[in-house]
Amino acid sequence: MIRTIFFVVLAALVIVGAVWLAEHPGSVSFAWGDVRGDIEMFVVFGGLILFAVVVALLYRLWWSVKRVPRAVSDSRQRGKRERGYKALTQGMVAVAAGDANEARRQAKKADALLGEPPLTMLLSAQAAQLNGDEAAATRYFDAMLKRPETAFLGLRGLLMQAERDGDTSAALAYAGRARTLQPKTPWVMTKLFDLQVRQGQWQAALKTLDQAMKTGAIKSIDGQGLRAAILLGCSLEAETAGNDAGALSFAEKSHKQQPDHLPSIIRRASLMNDVGKTRGMLKVIRGAWVHAPHPALAALYAGDEKATDALTRVKKLEELRECSPDHPESRIALARALIDAKIWGAARTHLDSIGLENPPSRVCRLMAELEEGENQNTDAVRHWLVRAANAAPDPAWICSDCGAASARWTPVCHRCDALGTLDWRVPEYAAVLTATETPILPVGHKISGGAARKDDSMLPPKQELLPPDPPDRVGPRPTEKNPPENVAENHKPR
Repeated sequence: MIRTIFFVVLAALVIVGAVWLAEHPGSVSFAWGDVRGDIEMFVVFGGLILFAVVVALLYRLWWSVKRVPRAVSDSRQRGKRERGYKALTQGMVAVAAGDANEARRQAKKADALLGEPPLTMLLSAQAAQLNGDEAAATRYFDAMLKRPETAFLGLRGLLMQAERDGDTSAALAYAGRARTLQPKTPWVMTKLFDLQVRQGQWQAALKTLDQAMKTGAIKSIDGQGLRAAILLGCSLEAETAGNDAGALSFAEKSHKQQPDHLPSIIRRASLMNDVGKTRGMLKVIRGAWVHAPHPALAALYAGDEKATDALTRVKKLEELRECSPDHPESRIALARALIDAKIWGAARTHLDSIGLENPPSRVCRLMAELEEGENQNTDAVRHWLVRAANAAPDPAWICSDCGAASARWTPVCHRCDALGTLDWRVPEYAAVLTATETPILPVGHKISGGAARKDDSMLPPKQELLPPDPPDRVGPRPTEKNPPENVAENHKPR
């Protein structure tokens, strides 16, 4: 556009000049030695224009000839660069296809043609990994760290390599450095969070989770669900460090984060009991019992068996039952206390009200204790123990992702490492309960009276849960560990 305007203006000036000369004729006299003459101004003006055009053409020709070597060189470099990028592309395709030899060959070719290490280092490292040469891959990734433009890619490669080698500590260090370089990259935040959870660095994971939610790397609705489990992990971390006040504070925050989160309720009530906040603990349990009854809460509410007499425990559990009178957990907890107090009739009434046509395993075991304590009826005891062996299993902490069963709640599933996926429910398929994970309730915890007891309320009896009967099978299903003929020997009443 500018050139067009310039040309129009120049043409206009030439036309105006020509018109002016035509209207004002004149001549130019000259003397060159003995030669003298007169030339019309119009001819002089035209000659000047012709001279300028010839000079411009000669200059253009000279400029073009001078530029030929450089143009040839640029053309060769451009062709070389195109072949280098083609080799780089083919190398990436070979990496994706898993062809280590082709990837290595194309990496060398691209490196020779391009002569730019930052473009070919990643391809060379990936080719070395495909070829099983981890040491060479590490050298390439380390070299990438020394260049600002490739440092982030080098950290990602080293991080993935550390994860593949099972070196979580090194992977965590690389993820931290990657966050420093690219703090808003979503995968960096989520990877750092995942590694901190795996390492049990709960307070660091809490900070990372909050940052990830702010940047959008983790959706707010998902982050709020994970936060309760992370806060309980922080509580366990603080308790391990001897910070009981901090442990209780994190448990309270987790409970406020999700008021109906059963692990948070149990954890908070247990820690309140440990520090002697009995009245607050009882209030928390009563509030939770309406929507989330659990054997551990009943055990905490009733108090220590050694420090509290059986009748007092019965009165406390009768008071707790009023919060949810018809819930089976209320009746089972009260029946347990009544059996301990040897109040057989009331215990039988509560167990009968649950329904004995198809009772769960723990109700069958309570009936066996009741028959032995009240009537010393060996046959009835055997009958109920046989039914217990074949009844529906007791509730346990079940992972909603992989279905693994755990005897105790932990922030992370012991099988699939999923965070916050353990729910208290009856197992749906065969699994073996384990008690090796870090418990949310300590194995030996203090009761308000100062005595210690072992809390087994969250620990269903160890048993192997069997899959459903095949369609063509009828009759009871014996277990391998406790066949019907040995039930009485394997299940001794309390």
